[in-house]
Amino acid sequence: MKTISELTDVYYTRLYPILEELEVQRKKLKTKIINIGIVYNVVALIIFFLLISVHIELGNLYAYIVFVIFSQLFLYKYLSKDYVDNFKQKIMFPLVNSLSKNLTYMPKLFIPHSYFQRSQLFVSRDYEIKVNGDDYIRGKIDDIEVQISELNVEKKLQNKTRGDKWHGCFHGLFIVSEFNKKLKGQTFVLPDSAQKIFGTQIGNFLQSTNTHTGKLVKMDNINFEKEFVVYSTDQIEARYILTPAMMERILQLKNSFKHPLHLSFIGNYIYIAIEYNKDLFEPSVFRSLLEYKIAMQYLQTLHLAIGIVEELKLNQKLWSKL
Repeated sequence: MKTISELTDVYYTRLYPILEELEVQRKKLKTKIINIGIVYNVVALIIFFLLISVHIELGNLYAYIVFVIFSQLFLYKYLSKDYVDNFKQKIMFPLVNSLSKNLTYMPKLFIPHSYFQRSQLFVSRDYEIKVNGDDYIRGKIDDIEVQISELNVEKKLQNKTRGDKWHGCFHGLFIVSEFNKKLKGQTFVLPDSAQKIFGTQIGNFLQSTNTHTGKLVKMDNINFEKEFVVYSTDQIEARYILTPAMMERILQLKNSFKHPLHLSFIGNYIYIAIEYNKDLFEPSVFRSLLEYKIAMQYLQTLHLAIGIVEELKLNQKLWSKL
C-alpha cells in the first residue's frame, strides 16, 4: 500500500486539475445555495410572525421551527448531490485505486447490517436495528479480506407507555477484517470513559460491574489501561490477542484517529468502529477543495482506514499461538 506522502503526490499531480474543475462547480453551487437560503429564510420568517399573530400553540411553533431547520438540511443535501457525486467519482475512486489495486470502492453501498450486529459493540443480537451508510470499500490487503464503510445505525427501544422509538447508537467509520483463526471466546476493547470521569478506584469498580460483554480483563500496559477497558468471555484468549505489540498498535490508531475507538474479536473477524460526528468523504460546499488542510483530512482518513489492517498485522503468525 502507498504511504501517505505517495498518496499526497497522487492527489496533487494527477488529481489537482480535476480539483480545480470541481472548485469552479463548488463556487457556483455555494452562491446558489446562499441565494436560495436567503429567500427561504425570509419566507420562513414571515410565516413565523404570521403564526405568532394568530396565537398558535407553543408546541406547534416549536414543530414549525424544527421543520424549517430540517428542511434546510434536506435542501442543502439535494442541491449539493451532483457536486458530491462528482467528487466521489473523480477523486475518491482514483484515491482508493491508488492505495491498492485489490480494493473496490462503491460510494452508494455500505457494510451489511448483519456485520454490525455480529460485532456486539453497541447492540446485542437481540436488538432490532436500522443501518444506513455509504462509501463502501471492499477487497484484500496482504491477502486479508477487509470491508470499510461509513455507517449510521439506529436501534429500536421498546417502551410500553410511549411506544417503540428509534434511537441513534453509532455514526462513523466501521471496519470488518477476517483472519484465519476462529476464536473460542469474545473479546471487546472499549473506550475507558468510567476511569477518566470518576478516577482509578471508582472507575475500576464500575468496570468490574459491567458483565454484558464478559468479565473485566486487566492489562499490564498502563497507557493502554488509561484509554481502554477490556472485557472477554475467555481471559486467556484475550491476553493472547492483546499482546504488548498489539496494545501499542491500538494506542497508535486511537491517537491517529483522535476519535473514540471500539474493537471486538469474535469468531474469525475483528470489528473496528471509530465514532465520527460528520460525513468523512463528502466535501462541504462552503470549504475549498484546494486548501491543503482539507485535502490532507481526506487523505489521512482514507489512509488510516485502509491501513488499519496492516497496522494491526492481522496475519496467521499472530493467531497461530491460540
